[in-house]
Amino acid sequence: MQLSAKEAWKRILEDAHRELPEHAIRTWLEPTTAIALDGSELVIGAPDQFAVEWNETKHASVLAKLAEPLLGHATRIVFRVQEERQQRPQMDFFVAPPASEPTAAAAVRNTQPLNERYTFDTFVIGKSNELAAAAAHAVAEAPGKTYNPLFIYGATGLGKTHLMQAIAHAVIERNPETRVLFVGAEQFINEVIESIHSRTTPELKRRYRSDVDLLLVDDVHFLEGKERTQEEFFHTFNALYEAGKQIVVTSDRPPKELPGLEARLVSRFEWGMVADSGLPDLEHRIAILQKKQEQDHLEMTIPDDVLRFIAEHVRSNVRELEGCIIKLLLFASLKHREITIELARESLADKIKASEEAASVTPRPLPSVDRVQEIVSRRWGVTPEGLRSKARIQTLTVPRQIAMYLAREVLQMQLVEIGQAFGGRDHSTVIHSVDKVERQMARDRAFRERVEQARQELFAQ
Repeated sequence: MQLSAKEAWKRILEDAHRELPEHAIRTWLEPTTAIALDGSELVIGAPDQFAVEWNETKHASVLAKLAEPLLGHATRIVFRVQEERQQRPQMDFFVAPPASEPTAAAAVRNTQPLNERYTFDTFVIGKSNELAAAAAHAVAEAPGKTYNPLFIYGATGLGKTHLMQAIAHAVIERNPETRVLFVGAEQFINEVIESIHSRTTPELKRRYRSDVDLLLVDDVHFLEGKERTQEEFFHTFNALYEAGKQIVVTSDRPPKELPGLEARLVSRFEWGMVADSGLPDLEHRIAILQKKQEQDHLEMTIPDDVLRFIAEHVRSNVRELEGCIIKLLLFASLKHREITIELARESLADKIKASEEAASVTPRPLPSVDRVQEIVSRRWGVTPEGLRSKARIQTLTVPRQIAMYLAREVLQMQLVEIGQAFGGRDHSTVIHSVDKVERQMARDRAFRERVEQARQELFAQ
């Protein structure tokens, strides 16, 4: 039976998960639609011209190889802009987003409201945040059972709060009766102080320990040096953890780099999953800008080449990328000019200059994954071939997990890439390995020092 274009494309995408990174599939291939299967040509509709060019360049050849055994002959994958996108009328610069219906999230008992835009659907996954995103999804699926607590760290504007609130939205959607409390660390500090002054500490304890199923604390690094508040948070943490309630916190640094926190708190933060949200690479920055474009209905306002220009020249955080869009739109509106690369260069001159100056500093080249495997193998008395094998004996399992950890933490490799480099293992195995090594390092000083020595050797001349 001959497959339809839709069915053929569905099966090709299923097979693509073995060949392409997950974030590339989610960002570039899932938004596409099968248009026609005409002989040896499968035509696929993409949201815009940039997506067409990107898919043609990056993915078409891989997809064509997957299509051949499925369809029984060589097949060319052709991307085209979907007609409905081409015909869409020009949008105003500052069009308001569509009004949304009230959700269960509106009833969340929190001191700070949840942002309706901060959902998993609007979070753009890339190499720099895929571990944090995967952990957040796992927590949302099984609160209190997987990765408790979840500790997400990273610089300002890299999506920590977005992920945290996305968990809340997903949990509430699954179970509207879930008692969610979202609070910034500064607000928690103020509440502790106020409870002491007003002698209402029992009410504070009940609110945070008894009436909560999911506790979200943003910017926990502000607790540094606040001994009384840390004491209160320590007991709150214990009460919720022992009751099987989920705890999610964010910080600008990992737990072990928060010297103003008590050791017992640092230790508890490392009980679960510690995941970072780092700086996005070029592909990730483009995807972020496209998502912003989609959210604000600006597809026909900002040309694709301008988006790429911004992504190439602004290499900082997500918030700054979004700020560039706002500044560009305002500049175009004030000057009554069409949005072009030249206009973007003019309006964003300060940000472009700062980015170019930062990029002029030559970074230290990263070692290869082969180098990681070589060093770990030698230090743990095994062979690189053993690390890449399917064998699960104890003498290989531990060094293999350490090598995966270093590949992730030092080389910043994608989960899929790491899995492929170690015998074709899936991303969940990599996540488990990284988590296990981090846990062992937290409780075993000798083990931690041994791993750090391997890390240092990676950069030795």
